[in-house]
Formats: sequence, structure tokens, C-alpha cells
Amino acid sequence: MTNTTTSDRESSQNAGLGSRRSANFAMWAMQGLLAAMFVFAGGMKLVMPVETMTRESSLPGLFLRFIGCAELLGAFGLVLPWGFRIRRELTPIAAIGLMVIMVGATVITFHANGFAPALVPVVVACLLATVAYGRWSALARREGEPHVLVV
Repeated sequence: MTNTTTSDRESSQNAGLGSRRSANFAMWAMQGLLAAMFVFAGGMKLVMPVETMTRESSLPGLFLRFIGCAELLGAFGLVLPWGFRIRRELTPIAAIGLMVIMVGATVITFHANGFAPALVPVVVACLLATVAYGRWSALARREGEPHVLVV
């Protein structure tokens, strides 16, 4: 009877390990796609002429450049800390910062274009929330204690 219990315990631990690997793969996929999107969006805001950007938006050109810098830095923050295993807590913080940008994008898009186009930044914000929660939870599991974000 002890052998059955021990083998059941080992198989359940192995099943948990497999689901963690799948979750880690899903997190990396989301992080990579989100980072690529924000590198493109932020890079375009830094490369495009200010006149072209302000023609399509009511926001000031320098503010759009600032948003572009924040998006580019946030994209690097999504992948580099976790990838290099240095200061891993910066990855969920970067995701939260990009979520703030997406909330602003949702409001501006809703006022300018209506409900349907505003769903795109809402979905991106939800994906960022998933990354932030997933990576913060992984940090807590790794160290065995809950991480509390102190702002």
C-alpha cells in the first residue's frame, strides 16, 4: 500500500511539473508577442515625424514620443529581466506599467473611434495582466513567500 501511495504522489508531482512547464511556455509566448508589439509601436512613435503623429491624434508630439520611449522600455522589461534571471520582479512591474499605458489608450480610442476599436487595447491590457499575475505568482512559488508590491 505504501508503494501505491508513493507512486501516486510522484505521478501527481510530475503532472504538476508538466503543467508548470506548459504555463511557463505560454507566459514566454505572451511576453514575446507583447514585447514585439510594443517594440514596433514604441519604435514607430520614436521614428515617425511629429507632424505625422499629431495629424492622427490630438495628443502633443512630445507626449507621444514619451509614450514611445515608455513602450520601448516596457517591451525590454517584459523579457530581459526574466530571460537573464536578474531582478525578475521587474518583469511584472513592466507589465503593470504597460497596462497603465493601455488603459489610457483604451480611453482615448473609445472617445475618438467608439467601442469596437477600443477593445484592442483592452485585450492587450488583459494579456499584460495575465503576464504580471503569472510571473508574480512564479516568483512567490520560487521563494516560498508572497510578494507584495509596495508603491
